[in-house]
Amino acid sequence: MALSRLSSSSHGSNLFKPFSAAFTLHRPISSDTTASLTIETSLPFTAHNCDPPSRSVTTSPSELIQFFRTMALMRRMEIAADSLYKAKLIRGFCHLYDGQEAVAVGMEAGTTKRDCIITAYRDHCTFLGRGGTLLEVYSELMGRRDGCSKGKGGSMHFYKKDSGFYGGHGIVGAQVPLGCGLAFGQKYLKDESVTFALYGDGAANQGQLFEALNMAALWDLPAILVCENNHYGMGTAEWRAAKSPAYYKRGDYVPGLKVDGMDVLAVKQACKFAKEHALKNGPLILEMDTYRYHGHSMSDPGSTYRTRDEISGVRQERDPIERVRKLLLSHDIATEKELKDTEKEVRKEVDEAIAKAKDSPMPDPSDLFTNVYVKGYGVEAFGVDRKEVRVTLP
Repeated sequence: MALSRLSSSSHGSNLFKPFSAAFTLHRPISSDTTASLTIETSLPFTAHNCDPPSRSVTTSPSELIQFFRTMALMRRMEIAADSLYKAKLIRGFCHLYDGQEAVAVGMEAGTTKRDCIITAYRDHCTFLGRGGTLLEVYSELMGRRDGCSKGKGGSMHFYKKDSGFYGGHGIVGAQVPLGCGLAFGQKYLKDESVTFALYGDGAANQGQLFEALNMAALWDLPAILVCENNHYGMGTAEWRAAKSPAYYKRGDYVPGLKVDGMDVLAVKQACKFAKEHALKNGPLILEMDTYRYHGHSMSDPGSTYRTRDEISGVRQERDPIERVRKLLLSHDIATEKELKDTEKEVRKEVDEAIAKAKDSPMPDPSDLFTNVYVKGYGVEAFGVDRKEVRVTLP
């Protein structure tokens, strides 16, 4: 019997909140894809110790089309990764993000690449949103040299420093103090940027999170802690692990905001609001109410602690891609055929990237001894052939 109570218990959230009539268009659409639109979010924001942002979000037809394509690409990328894992072309840990795409895409729409993002091990789509390529994704997943971490990091350790993406971390909650450290550097340099430190509801009870938050609040750091609440920490429902699952209130003295994390426009609005707040007032907590369709990792079928009806119910009522599809169709921004063609293009793009990644060479055994020390620093060591390797110390 599944242990889920999300759809019927008072411990749950708006998991099945329908999105029919969720969007209100305040002006007629035109053929100009850059025309400004004002759309209302699916649900109101719920605030703690702050005034919530407006539900009216400014967007454009071209942005909505881009949202659809990017989320469809992320979804297809993760589904293909599932197949590659089952074919044993991807080994080790692998945590998929399908269902949560609106968080990654909406966050990018509300920030710039000068802002930093650091996350846990469910990091493929966040990396792609930061400007990473499909080739880098699949090469890294398959342990190849063309991967974003040269094939040495794998699924949990994606990285793209030049776009402000600092990982990909496998230790639960450990990325939050690092994110606050990034925010410390931003404040020190006075560069008017912020850091988004993402973690899941399963990590929300970590002591290091509260220690880092306390320091961030003391120093008014531009740190935004983002709880991606997909309602299950591995196989444990939030109501079984947290006495208070209102994660946006967990900061006590730090303001918080609860956001419909399945609504890409709500995420965009919340991230813009959070950035403005953090630059003026210090840290803020965002709780993204979202959902993952896959299990916690590829070793988890995802159906022993929740019902299949629950999963299909979320797909039918709250899927982030279908929400944008509905907007595009109902306001004549795109036709059903055009959207189908986009999905076909995405599938082809993914297939081509996988083929290229399979041709990428494996790392050389000598690469085991690289990226261990900062250049110019190191110790005497022995290589795999037992020949002494000397590294000169400055």
